[in-house]
Amino acid sequence: MLNPISISDVVNSLVPISRFNKGEANKIFEEVRETGFKIVLKNNSPACVLITPEVYEEMLETIENYRLLVEAEKRMENAKA
Repeated sequence: MLNPISISDVVNSLVPISRFNKGEANKIFEEVRETGFKIVLKNNSPACVLITPEVYEEMLETIENYRLLVEAEKRMENAKA
């Protein structure tokens, strides 16, 4: 399950894209495995978010569960009518 994220977690997760250009990709990927995510900055703006495969799968499952919930609610509403 996703853990609550604090502001300090977000600040500590910021990674300038220049670290990739310096050949630090493996180290950054290890940091992602340890912390769960990193936010890559390009020109001081977020360019992408790196997450672990487990977090990604959990997010997809959550989205699918929500979609199923919405569908079930629609069907329940139609059944009442």
